[in-house]
Parts: sequence; C-alpha cells; structure tokens
Amino acid sequence: MGVPVLIIGESGSGKTYSVKNLPPEEVAVIFCEKNRLPFKKPFKTYKVRSGVNEKGEIVRQAQIVYAALKRASKKIYVIDDSQYLMVNEFFDRMQEQGYQKFTEIGSHFRDVVHVVNDELPDDVVVYFLHHTDETTTGKIKAKTIGRVLDDKLTLEGCFDIVLRAAVVDGKHVFMTQTDGFDTAKSPEDMFMDPAIPNDLAIVDAAIRDYYSLAPLGSEKNVPKDS
Repeated sequence: MGVPVLIIGESGSGKTYSVKNLPPEEVAVIFCEKNRLPFKKPFKTYKVRSGVNEKGEIVRQAQIVYAALKRASKKIYVIDDSQYLMVNEFFDRMQEQGYQKFTEIGSHFRDVVHVVNDELPDDVVVYFLHHTDETTTGKIKAKTIGRVLDDKLTLEGCFDIVLRAAVVDGKHVFMTQTDGFDTAKSPEDMFMDPAIPNDLAIVDAAIRDYYSLAPLGSEKNVPKDS
C-alpha cells in the first residue's frame, strides 16, 4: 500500500513551492487548476480536466487522477490544489437537484485516497496539496464544498499524515502536530519538531525512513528489511 499525505494551507502558504527540492526524475505533478510551478525545474507535469470518454460518458477530474495513479510509475506524485477535484465537479453539476451529487463528489475524492492506500506499491508517496477553511469555532481544516459533504466525510480521517503549511516568525514551515486549532497530525516520532521546514524532500525522507522504505535513488526501492 502507498502512503497518502495531506498538506493543507492557505493560498500562498508555500505548499507548491515545497516541491522544489524533490528529485524531478522521481516526481510527477498533477495540476487540478493551475498550469505552472512557481519555480524553474524540469518536473513532469500533467493538467487534468473533466471530459467525455469514447462511450460518451462524463469522466470527472477525480476519476482521471484515480486512473492515472493506478498506472503509477513514479515514486512520488503531487496532486496540486486537490480541493478542486471536488470544487470543479460541484460547479459542473450545479444544475443537478438533490443531495446525491454531494455523496458522489465525496466518493470520487475518497476513491483517489483509497487507490493510494490499497493499490499502489509500498514505496509510492502521494502528496495532496489542499486549501484550508476555518470553522465557526475558529479551527483550521481541509477545505471541502460545505457542510453537506462534511457531514458525510471527514477528509483528514482518510490520512495518517496531515501537515499544515504556515508562516512562523517570518519563515514558511510545516506544522506536524495540532496546536488545538488545526487538524495537523503525524505518527509518533516521525518528525522531531512541531514545526519543520516546508520542504517535501525533508518530509519524504522522514516518511521513507519511518516506514523502513529504501531512500529515493536506490537501485531497487523496496523495504529495507526485505
């Protein structure tokens, strides 16, 4: 099973920039809304949009990402602005009546997480870069498309690792544990500090070490104790 990681943060908090130090040959970036990275480096990038298949059936963004991940050939996938997998489908279906569409939208997103957990090789890590929202009680959480979906799906519950991009003392960092006002979390002792540099190369190395996976660049990326 692969490793899904949720990175939450406001727009401009450094989520996409954190990709910069990853090795491009090991990474594929999937854009759900934007078209470009905020730095110059030769990462393989893909833009996904809803479309129509050869049978005339509508295929949603999340379904396209799901199919792409099932064919995974990289060690790292970055899904940039992953909340748009829900947001764009919601706007595409605004004219539909009833609540069934919310269930289907949530199910499509959950399926993307499940394919990582259930079907990808152990050494594939998928980073979901996701915008935040604030509840009426002031808690910062992953953005969805509203209460109807939140009542059915707790997004952070699909992930063992949730990091929050923030600015502390003028520095861009990832929060690794909750401060009581957000939904950040990570396994015990995976990260030594509550705030670490917002660098996915550091995060990825820590994850591979914690789960006894060979580091990136190994001739054969398999668990160390194999």
